[in-house]
Amino acid sequence: MAGNTFGVAFRVTTWGESHGAGIGAVIDGCPPGLALTPELIQQDLDRRRPGTGGPASTPRQEPDRVEILSGVFEGKTTGTPIALAIFNRDAHSKSYDHLRDIFRPGHGDLTYLKKYGLRDHRGGGRASARETAARVAAGAVARLLLGQEGITVLAYTVALGGIRIQSRELSVIDQNPWRCPDLEAARRMEERIVQVKQEGDTLGGIVEIVARNCPAGLGEPVFDKLDGALAGALMSIGAVKGVEIGEGFRAAELTGSENNDPLTPSGFASNRAGGILAGISSGDEIVLRVAVKPIPSIAQPQQTINLDHQPVTIKVGGRHDISAIPRILPVCEAMVCLTLADHLLRQRAIR
Repeated sequence: MAGNTFGVAFRVTTWGESHGAGIGAVIDGCPPGLALTPELIQQDLDRRRPGTGGPASTPRQEPDRVEILSGVFEGKTTGTPIALAIFNRDAHSKSYDHLRDIFRPGHGDLTYLKKYGLRDHRGGGRASARETAARVAAGAVARLLLGQEGITVLAYTVALGGIRIQSRELSVIDQNPWRCPDLEAARRMEERIVQVKQEGDTLGGIVEIVARNCPAGLGEPVFDKLDGALAGALMSIGAVKGVEIGEGFRAAELTGSENNDPLTPSGFASNRAGGILAGISSGDEIVLRVAVKPIPSIAQPQQTINLDHQPVTIKVGGRHDISAIPRILPVCEAMVCLTLADHLLRQRAIR
C-alpha cells in the first residue's frame, strides 16, 4: 500500500530522494537471458539528465551514471531482482533552507506534510522530478524486453508554451532540443522559452507518445484495461495533469460514424481509437498525449503560508527547469514501456 511499486508481472519499485544519497529502482519479474549493460540504460538516462534540455534546462549538473547492483551475470539478466542505483553528485541542499517552514505554491509540500506528518524540504524530497531518473532506468530494461517483440516507443513535443505544431515530420525531432516534429514550431518554442525565462516564469506543453508494433490482445477486460493502465502510469508523473488516447477529448465532438475506425481485410482504415478497443490493444499504433503543467518553481514573488499559517511572500530559489519539456520525454516513454512490458508478460501467462 506504500505506492512506490508499479506493475504486476513486471514490477518496479523506485527509491530515493532529490537531495538524498541517491535514487534507484528494483525490478522484479524481468525474464532471464536479456543482454543488459549499464551503457544500454545510460542511453535513455542521458536524454533525461539535468542540463540536457537546452535553454529550458536546470543548471544542476548530475552525471546520472547508473550502476547495476544485482540481477545481471556476464551481461545477461538472471531472472532475479535487478537493482539499479544512481548516486546524487550535485545536490545544493542549502538553497532550500529558507523553505523548511514554508509551503511552495504548486508543490507537494503541504500534501506530503498532511500525509506523513513531516516532509523533506530539500528540493521536494520524494516528490521531486529527480525520482523520474529511476523510472527511466527501469524503463530502459522494459524497452529491451519490448524490443524482442519489435515493439518501439517514441515521444515528441507537439505543443510548448501555447505554440503547437502545424506539421508532423518525425525525422526532424533530433534536429532541435525540444524533439519537435515541426522545425518552424521548434524555432518559435525556443523564442518563447527565452522570453519566459527572462520574465522569471515557466511553461507547460503537450507530449505525444506512439507505441508501434504492439500485438493485439494486451490489456484486461474490465478493471485493468490497457488504456486505463497507460493513463494511470502517465498520470503518476508529477508534471502530467491530463492524458488523451487516440482522438481523446475531440471524440466528444464527433458523431459515431466519424469516430469509428472501419475494419478492412488489410486492417483498420483509421486509428481514432488510438490502438485500444474495449481496453485491449487492437494491433494498431497506440497513440497517447499528455498535458504537462508549467514547473511550479518560479523566480517571481508568490503568496503562500508558513507552518504557523501566517501569510508569506516568497521567491523560490534553487536550480530549476523553465519547462519539463524536453526532459520529460524519456520519462513518458519509460512509463509506457513499463506498462506494455507488464501487460506483455501477463498476456504470455494466459496464452
